Amino acid sequence: MSLKEQVYSVLVVSASEKFNQAVPGILSVPTFAPVNTVRSVSAAKRAISERDFDIVIVNSPLPDESGVRFAADTVNGDSNTVVLFLAREETYGDAYEKLAVHGVFLLEKPAPRAIFNVAADWLVSARERLRKTEKKALSIEEKMNEIRLVNRAKWLLISELKMTEPDAHRYIEKQAMDSCVPKRQIAEEIIKTYG
Repeated sequence: MSLKEQVYSVLVVSASEKFNQAVPGILSVPTFAPVNTVRSVSAAKRAISERDFDIVIVNSPLPDESGVRFAADTVNGDSNTVVLFLAREETYGDAYEKLAVHGVFLLEKPAPRAIFNVAADWLVSARERLRKTEKKALSIEEKMNEIRLVNRAKWLLISELKMTEPDAHRYIEKQAMDSCVPKRQIAEEIIKTYG
């Protein structure tokens, strides 16, 4: 899938009505969809607990807190969300000090529309990098699960058929080659038979 075909879900956390009205015009549809808006950190936490977002934009300050802790927690959580934090000039340095180490993108506000568009491109690039990392992690996890399954099948062959470990390994490989199926499938059949 090309980058132009990708769609990114967005959560905007902002108490500013003016900003909330401007964001849909800046984040082009269909690239950024849906764009959900909440007005507080507590509402943002509820929204994130209900679904995953590719991008979160925090327009600080918020009525219930500055949003700094929320931004850090969002990128440090289990999600692969990319966060952009907007801070006023007088709080930008402090926010940068606290958030940059977590991988949160920051912009000083007010930010011109052109700068905000560049920041949106950064967010897309960062999200794509995370997406690749997710795929690699899944691939490694699947391979590890297959190894565990094959090992379990080997131990069943060793205990039930009194094979040696090398013989059990060869047996599974040969069965997979002869049947033109993955070792995982042979291992599952052995586990079903002897497990």
